[in-house]
Amino acid sequence: MSLLLLNREIGILEFNSRVLSQAEDLKIPLLERIRFLSIVSSNLDEFFEIRMAGIKEQLIDNPVKVGSDGRTIAQSYDLVSQQAHALVDRQYKLYQQVLLPNLKKAGIEFLLTEHWSSAQRSWAEDFFKEELLPLLTPIALDPVHPFPRVINKSLNFVVQLHGNDAFGRKANLAVVQAPRALPRLVKMPKRLCGDTEAFVFLSSFIQAFVYQLFPGMEVLGCYQFRVTRNSDLFVSDDEVTDLRKALQGELPSRHLGDAVRLEANINIPDDLLQRLCKENNLDLRDCYRVNGPVNLVRLAQLPDLVDKPKLIFTPYVPAFPFKHHHNTSANSYFERIKRADILLHHPYESFEPVLELLREAAKDPDVLAIKQTVYRTGDKSPVMEALIEAAQNGKEVTVVLELLARFDEQTNINWAAKLEEVGAHVVYGVVGHKCHAKMLLIVRKEKINKSGKTSLVRYAHLGTGNYHPRTAKLYTDFGLMTCDPHLTKDIHHVFQQLTGTGMQLETREIWEAPFTMLEQLIHHIRIETKAAKQGKKARIIGKMNALLEPTIIEELYKASRAGVQIDLIVRGVCALRPGVKGLSENIKVRSIVGRFLEHHRIYYFYAGGDEVLYLSSADWMERNLLRRVEVAFPVKDIKLKQRVIQEGLMILLKDNASAWLMKADGSYVMSKTRLNQEPLIGQIELLKKFSRVESAR
Repeated sequence: MSLLLLNREIGILEFNSRVLSQAEDLKIPLLERIRFLSIVSSNLDEFFEIRMAGIKEQLIDNPVKVGSDGRTIAQSYDLVSQQAHALVDRQYKLYQQVLLPNLKKAGIEFLLTEHWSSAQRSWAEDFFKEELLPLLTPIALDPVHPFPRVINKSLNFVVQLHGNDAFGRKANLAVVQAPRALPRLVKMPKRLCGDTEAFVFLSSFIQAFVYQLFPGMEVLGCYQFRVTRNSDLFVSDDEVTDLRKALQGELPSRHLGDAVRLEANINIPDDLLQRLCKENNLDLRDCYRVNGPVNLVRLAQLPDLVDKPKLIFTPYVPAFPFKHHHNTSANSYFERIKRADILLHHPYESFEPVLELLREAAKDPDVLAIKQTVYRTGDKSPVMEALIEAAQNGKEVTVVLELLARFDEQTNINWAAKLEEVGAHVVYGVVGHKCHAKMLLIVRKEKINKSGKTSLVRYAHLGTGNYHPRTAKLYTDFGLMTCDPHLTKDIHHVFQQLTGTGMQLETREIWEAPFTMLEQLIHHIRIETKAAKQGKKARIIGKMNALLEPTIIEELYKASRAGVQIDLIVRGVCALRPGVKGLSENIKVRSIVGRFLEHHRIYYFYAGGDEVLYLSSADWMERNLLRRVEVAFPVKDIKLKQRVIQEGLMILLKDNASAWLMKADGSYVMSKTRLNQEPLIGQIELLKKFSRVESAR
């Protein structure tokens, strides 16, 4: 990623922080705001582990190198670092000044040691002795015990000591590492806190009773700290012969990469902070003094630990697209798909039909083969269990498993082993190109006439999101079930390219990266540009997570100058600037931040009234369009196409309450309702719609 785009990515994190500060105005429940704070913090962690780690490597190699934005590496690093510090300060200010007081009003409190009653302190000490003390290992720092290389993002404490130990050694400093198995948030018994739901941070226990780890020594101070390390895995495309084995060799080192960031208590002494910096080869600009727990990600546990339904989103049950019948054949997904394509809109509609299709295929004696791509699926996966069952039942199961799905590498390696144990074919895609496409292909032997003649029929599920039942409840995605012979033949060709070798196979319906997708996108943008120049109606609507690809941006600018109306819904980083006079006056960019993560990618072109519509898992980024295997597929059924347009695009373009509009300088402003205009939140409207549809069934 270029330094300019790195700067814009930290800008998106800052934007998310601003969204959080407006959450009260949007009437977002308090515990959901806590959850969102933890998500922003988790995203910031990954930003340091991958993005900042990459620029830090460049900084060490050549700090005076000039980037595309005219700044040296050192200047760019300083700029991004300043923005990161401002973001962290904003987060903790919000935490201390807004969220904690509101939690206290709602009867939820984090009890710090100075506020414990004698009974609470007695309970806390018992808990420390029984649950924590046996697991803690103090490490004194002396010539025999050098500073330990603490694990990435682990909770640690540096302890200042005074006195001589049993061996006569003079002790000054020690480090205590908190095992990851220990809970970071402990609920205090109700008998000790009355009507309040009180919690104690693990750090409070350790800071209060750390002296018990150093008997006879005087503890002068105890300060929590956390080190973030470079977590990017390096596997050479040229040298690797067994990707799985190479990754297994790399994964253990992920937790012990070079330090990138140091977080510590705001009250840590300067000399001690400098010592921590020195031990981790960092300087003070890499240090973040925080007014609160060093890991806000841990707050994600809180909503599940309290019983206050009014402080979370009202639970919802995803709609099911059709009723089940007593007649078994009427319930068959193959029969349903034959009648008409099926469109699923998650999370408003259940992910269960995808699982049921797979389970039916695993058991159906007429199903001969199942092929599927897997990017992220989770430790416990009904999708993978169905594939394993299919292999055990004698089906030819082929799984294109992406081992390099960041932070899911070990999970995918584990599933690869389980699949191979039952005879499934497991391949890892194409070296140098992550397989990010979401495809399921089922080959079934069916009778085609009364004489008993049979033919092979292909069925497919194509999606914009991962085959992950948990994220299907949190991310907005579309899935299409079809037996369209042209589409399924194209998907067959993609699988053939992924598992075999040979020249590119032509695809009739789908666009495939890295071969045709970028070319097709540019082609359709130019068609709209030409129409606008001829005075005809021209319209482009794009929805994606990120927009960075320079050729597409340039073509969109040309289209805007020609008069094409362009609406872009970009959740994350966007390198295009809308509303610039003479360049992009006809382009609007908005980001939707709501209850669900906007995740589906939709490409719409007016096309003289024919309305070309494609769904995909590909963002408009160089990595997706040129360095990944992606597919974009058309929605051909007119009714389903209109559903996608209305549910995936138009409702979000009408959103005037949870939308953030990008200005020409790249900053965002919250959309505002006009006088006498009712606030409209797209996601809420869709929840209402599908709730009505479900009740009507």
